Amino acid sequence: MDRVSAFDEPLKKLLGGPTAKVMAEHLDLHTVGDLLHHYPRRYEERGRLTALTDLPLDEHVTVVAQVADARVLTFNGGRGKRLEVTLTDGHGRLQLVFFGHGVHKPHKELLPGRRAMFAGKVSVFNRKMQLAHPTYQLLDAADTDEATEAVDAFAGKLLPIYPACKQLDSWRIAKAVDAVLPSAREAVDPLPEALREGRGFTSLPEALLKIHRPATKADVAAARDRLKWDEAFVLQVALARRRYADTQLPAVARRPTPGGLLDAFDAKLPFTLTDGQQKVSKEIFDDLATEHPMHRLLQGEVGSGKTMVALRAMLAVVDAGGQAAMLAPTEVLAQQHHRSISEMMGELAEHWGLWREAPLDEGRWAGDGRALGGAGQGTKVVLLTGSMGTAARRQALLDLVTGEAGIVIGTHALIEDKVKFHDLGLVVVDEQHRFGVEQRDALRSKGKQPPHLLVMTATPIPRTVAMTVFGDLETSVLDQLPAGRSPIASHVVPAKDKPHFLSRAWERVREEVENGHQAYVVCPRIGDDEDDPAKKKGKKAAEEDGDKRPPLAVLEIAEQLAKGPLNGLRVEVLHGRMQPDDKDDVMRRFAAGDVDVLVATTVIEVGVNVPNATAMVIMDADRFGVSQLHQLRGRVGRGSAPGLCLLVTEAHEASPARARLSAVAATLDGFELSRIDLEQRREGDVLGQAQSGVRSSLRVLNVIDDEEVIAAARQEAVAVVAADPGLEHLPELRTALDALLDKEREEYLDKG
Repeated sequence: MDRVSAFDEPLKKLLGGPTAKVMAEHLDLHTVGDLLHHYPRRYEERGRLTALTDLPLDEHVTVVAQVADARVLTFNGGRGKRLEVTLTDGHGRLQLVFFGHGVHKPHKELLPGRRAMFAGKVSVFNRKMQLAHPTYQLLDAADTDEATEAVDAFAGKLLPIYPACKQLDSWRIAKAVDAVLPSAREAVDPLPEALREGRGFTSLPEALLKIHRPATKADVAAARDRLKWDEAFVLQVALARRRYADTQLPAVARRPTPGGLLDAFDAKLPFTLTDGQQKVSKEIFDDLATEHPMHRLLQGEVGSGKTMVALRAMLAVVDAGGQAAMLAPTEVLAQQHHRSISEMMGELAEHWGLWREAPLDEGRWAGDGRALGGAGQGTKVVLLTGSMGTAARRQALLDLVTGEAGIVIGTHALIEDKVKFHDLGLVVVDEQHRFGVEQRDALRSKGKQPPHLLVMTATPIPRTVAMTVFGDLETSVLDQLPAGRSPIASHVVPAKDKPHFLSRAWERVREEVENGHQAYVVCPRIGDDEDDPAKKKGKKAAEEDGDKRPPLAVLEIAEQLAKGPLNGLRVEVLHGRMQPDDKDDVMRRFAAGDVDVLVATTVIEVGVNVPNATAMVIMDADRFGVSQLHQLRGRVGRGSAPGLCLLVTEAHEASPARARLSAVAATLDGFELSRIDLEQRREGDVLGQAQSGVRSSLRVLNVIDDEEVIAAARQEAVAVVAADPGLEHLPELRTALDALLDKEREEYLDKG
């Protein structure tokens, strides 16, 4: 145990309070082990300058460059001073600017010809890239104490550049790493000895020393190869143990009754299921027929018909005497699913010659009033959300516990302790990226025996991500769109550079409405509310973030459009703070064609289906992620008329945000966009969203580029867990798992 304690040592003991506090608050580094796993982002060769032409806008960077010239300018009648320093790499140039009292020291030190490391946030001023008030570390002025320190810290020819922050520069992080580096020799190696030797890996202590203080590029490559394997293997062992635990659980086999609800539903369908829908349905029905719980991920493009597949699975379970629950991320989506499923069930009731009740509270439907499994083949479809009235909620809970309701659609309200089921047989989780592992487990725990699980996502996932983020699930893919879906044209509208483009966008909306169609306008926030984080942030914080203004709001934009460019059209709003009845009313009227333009937040992102809506204008589109934009765009082009999606932005032409929007406009391929999305984000963010409980984000493993490593690690992990499910003979691997998983998640794994 003593060997582990060095890694668990708080940084405060070695680095002092102030430095440790900054590392904890801004870099999430708390212990010696955390800092040793904070690897350099890249390495600069001593004497070589950083290429200045490819620096990313709005990001904190560290560069090694040479001073070309420096000059002090005065303003305000000589009362104000500004120091402008031009850096060069021999090809490109970068401007530094210092103000006020901050000009004196750099004016003395940053003389033409000097080399230094500079750190700051890249911005654009007068069409030139610049760093405002950067910190710097001289590299070639040995007469200063700081320069001597710099030479000592970087004795090798490779200078490590660490992921840094405004409060702590790369070179100060390097100095802190020097203080803890001796502890690397006490690292506990998680890889089983046979695996390590079989693949010719360097030891973990050696890998840590080489990644932080390499003598050669070969040192870096060897260290990275080894550390990638650690990350991939430990994560895959966690997932393999979870899969193994699931295979040990019992479940009730749910086989649909011939001539029951499912057959009647299929007979009434006005279209033919795609080959993909039929294939995936068979995979699901085969899983449902086994006595171990299904764990399946159903991924497919926006509009590929996932909900239809899920409904058929739910009807199969109801046929077999069980209940099915669908967990939706928003009330609007839960209501949409409830409405469409109720309507389809209502059509079946008429087909059977049964009667429909007048809507009860939340519009439930019951076939002939019979309970589950009744001769009339009917079942109630119940809605359960947090904002329902007391009477409706009480009735819904009663329907669930008695078995009167065969299908329940709900939000997080389904997870609450007071929700009890008669016999929960299937859990469907819609839009998995909105829910953590614990949330879906909380719903699964409501069955007498573990229910079957179907997880759906309309965000296409590359195979490597499916192996890591969803590695505990079997995967099915729907890659065909049903017949009748129309193409969607997407265009970026640079509102700041070309305001007339925005005017044309509103003209296009008018043209669509004049042709008998409808449109969405999407904004990042609701507005007109003191609780709005954008308003609370305050002017100073907004300036520090580089925000010119708060994100555009639904309430403000709707008013401007109704009075201005869309004057005379029927414009309505939809957002998450509206009363459920009001939201439902707006969506019903929009679906019925009584509203021309719906100005909304992302509540319409998933599941909303209005085939007559052909145009979408997304305001401040750069504030949304790639996958979110793709999801939003999927709300148009759902009928026979082509769709139009306009991405409005004020982002600078050379910014990463504009590049992201151009990528979305250029392709409708969700898998391609998911790769772009992932390449622009830290993989740890992806893991953190979908695998809540994972504490350590990936640092060297890239889930896009390292497919071979992930696949091989998965294979090794399966073999290790099959031979030793409790890892009794691999205490070092068990220790690494403890570091990766939080306590609740570990307890879940132990249940197997």
